[in-house]
Amino acid sequence: MLLFQDDGGGMDPEGVRRCMSLGFSTKKSKTTIGQYGNGFKTSTMRLGADAIVFTRAIRGSNVTLSIGLLSYTFLRRTMKDDIVVPMLDFKIQDGETVPLVYGSQGDWDSSLKIILDWSPFSSKEELLQQFQDVGSHGTKVAVYNLWMNDDGLLELDFEDDDEDILLRDQGSASGGVTKGQKEIVQQHISHRLRFSLRAYTSILYLKKFDNFQIILRGKPVEQICITDELKFKKVVTYKPQVTHDSQVVSVRVDVGFAKEAPILGIFGMNVYHKNRLIMPFWKVFQEGSSRGRSVVGVLEANFIEPAHDKQDFERTPLFLRLEMRLKQIIIDFWKEKCHLIGYQPTDPNLRSQYKATLKDSGGSASHVHHKNSSARRTGGFSSNLLPETYDDVATAGFPNNGFHLQSTGQAQENNMDSEGLDEDLVEIGSSGIFDPNFMEKLSEENLALFSRREELRQRDTQLKQTIEDLEHELEETKRKCGQLAAELKVRKNQQHLHYR
Repeated sequence: MLLFQDDGGGMDPEGVRRCMSLGFSTKKSKTTIGQYGNGFKTSTMRLGADAIVFTRAIRGSNVTLSIGLLSYTFLRRTMKDDIVVPMLDFKIQDGETVPLVYGSQGDWDSSLKIILDWSPFSSKEELLQQFQDVGSHGTKVAVYNLWMNDDGLLELDFEDDDEDILLRDQGSASGGVTKGQKEIVQQHISHRLRFSLRAYTSILYLKKFDNFQIILRGKPVEQICITDELKFKKVVTYKPQVTHDSQVVSVRVDVGFAKEAPILGIFGMNVYHKNRLIMPFWKVFQEGSSRGRSVVGVLEANFIEPAHDKQDFERTPLFLRLEMRLKQIIIDFWKEKCHLIGYQPTDPNLRSQYKATLKDSGGSASHVHHKNSSARRTGGFSSNLLPETYDDVATAGFPNNGFHLQSTGQAQENNMDSEGLDEDLVEIGSSGIFDPNFMEKLSEENLALFSRREELRQRDTQLKQTIEDLEHELEETKRKCGQLAAELKVRKNQQHLHYR
């Protein structure tokens, strides 16, 4: 059984019905995600077959206790055609817990019987005992009959870590050459969040915990601020063009190298929406090239809409423009600072200095890195937060960012041991089979076509509406013509009678 419990405001009888009804939503907030949509139902049913909710609320002078059961086992075994969610409500009256009946007493009794038959509790008294540790207000959700894998084992692993809940058989990691490097990869948050609930919740919210705490299996979750984990960090301002007549939006993008770089080759952008993590370590570039290696970024993109499961974003023109701009930001950062983690500089001047230093140091890349760090400390390469602004004034018009492919279509990458940190950038082959600007041109054309399609869809909708309006006017005109014809006929008949 999985137990989730909070000491929040709880839900009154109306609120818990909204929570457990499929498809109900009152999403109006501009700063938070979710309010009684389908998230509760789909997430609990993904974890286990059945879930029971206990909630206690205070609304004015009224204190209510509510119990609801969402049971796939009950619906399947009784072969129900409709989704039946039994509910029980109680109120505190003169210090006593008494049933609160909204429909008929028969419905209340029927709900009690279903809950007792299909939940882990065998009496009304046992149900009410579940409120003893809820306090004066709060909610408790128990998910039971948890799903199993093909081997008959629980999908969730509770044994390997007493302070965590893990996804079974998801902990293997590739990457790293030596045993020590592999351990670094396996312990990094970018790897652990795939299977560790503690790791995932540690970066789930962008802002620091200030008025709440997450406690997992008796131990508080320590929040990890990804931006604090970056080195050679830089701040970039991105201004997306949301709509022509809308207020200008300004998005802060923190970008830097992972502190374990270059041993840790992970890269990606962590995109939040209204403080909630949507896409962790999103690889805007395909893996394989050294360009962008170990570059990590963080941003809050409230101007685009997340998908219904909050694990992705809708593929709108706004999202595609964001993706293109993040590629540009990563490339610019890499070109400016890749030499600080041992790669050859892309700037010709820096590259000549790099090779000269490499020659003087006898070929040891570790010495080069040390000298570069010294230059950075003396002002040669500033590691302070450097402001930079990208204005999204058009869907196309991307400058050449220097993104190159080999003529073979494959990326070159050397071993990342201490003597292999001077890996050169991947350059296009002399045969020129691939155009360096091909990827950007293709992205721009796709985006332009996507935008054109949306415009045509809007025009089609407008034309259909115009046709409907004209048809309505035509029917109204026909009706008026009919009335005028009838009146004219009546007048002709009256005149004919008058002459007679």
